[in-house]
Amino acid sequence: MNSTMFLFSVQEKYADAFAKNFIIVLLGIIIMSINGMFVWTFFRSSVFYNDPRYILYIHLVINDMLMVFFSVSLNVMAYAWQNVPLPFCATLLIITATTHKNTPLTLAGMAVERYIAICRPLHHHQICTVHRTYILISLIWGVGVLPGLADLILLSIVRPFSVFTTAASCSTSILYSTQYHEIQTRFMNGLYSSVVWVILVFTYCQVVLFAARKSISKGSANKARSTILLHGVQLLLCMLSYITPVMDMFLSPFFPVHRTKITFFNYLITNIMPRLLSPLIYGEFFACKIIIVKIVPSKF
Repeated sequence: MNSTMFLFSVQEKYADAFAKNFIIVLLGIIIMSINGMFVWTFFRSSVFYNDPRYILYIHLVINDMLMVFFSVSLNVMAYAWQNVPLPFCATLLIITATTHKNTPLTLAGMAVERYIAICRPLHHHQICTVHRTYILISLIWGVGVLPGLADLILLSIVRPFSVFTTAASCSTSILYSTQYHEIQTRFMNGLYSSVVWVILVFTYCQVVLFAARKSISKGSANKARSTILLHGVQLLLCMLSYITPVMDMFLSPFFPVHRTKITFFNYLITNIMPRLLSPLIYGEFFACKIIIVKIVPSKF
């Protein structure tokens, strides 16, 4: 009887793990397929890759594709590969953390571009050039990678150097488990979130005030306000991942038996689903631009 119960428990465990991984991988494929369609369309026409606004948008799309790919890979590795070499694990975690930070930073850059287009229209083509847009993207990656590098530096300081020759399950909570890492993570998340929200609120208020003072196109002002509000919605979706530890801490004591399921659904809702909704929401604007490009005939 005990053997039968043990076998049933093992089978149930593997079935549960397979179902979780199947759902996450399937959603990851769907997200990357949708985003891949936007990337494919973007590179088909020079109208897009000569426009700073759409360069920033496609950077957001590609960044989210990378984030989903590495995040899903780490989740699958947690079940399939228990002894990951630390250098390889640290590299994956840094890339995932960087792409996670890049999303709100890119949204802030897109909001600033819309602000310049409405409030500084005569200088827009001088300030928002393709070359400067790529410089901004490089800066976004440089700033986004800093927290991951800080985690690695802290690890090398508080742990013996021999730790880099070890292997363990690849997880942030396991690799970066010191109090210093927890403080550093909270500080960085708060700093990045505050800066991005200040930029979004500032640009939105400036567009509203400028539209009220100046006799500009009402349609252009409304579009700019809607776009910046859309960035705010996307940012809220992205910031859901920051509350994952809080939700785990709050719900787990009430349902200790289902702790792993709670963690899984929190990850699904706060990390994967926002990346599914984000391209669908903003993609409407991109799709409209595609339709316009196809309808308007070339002038010779």
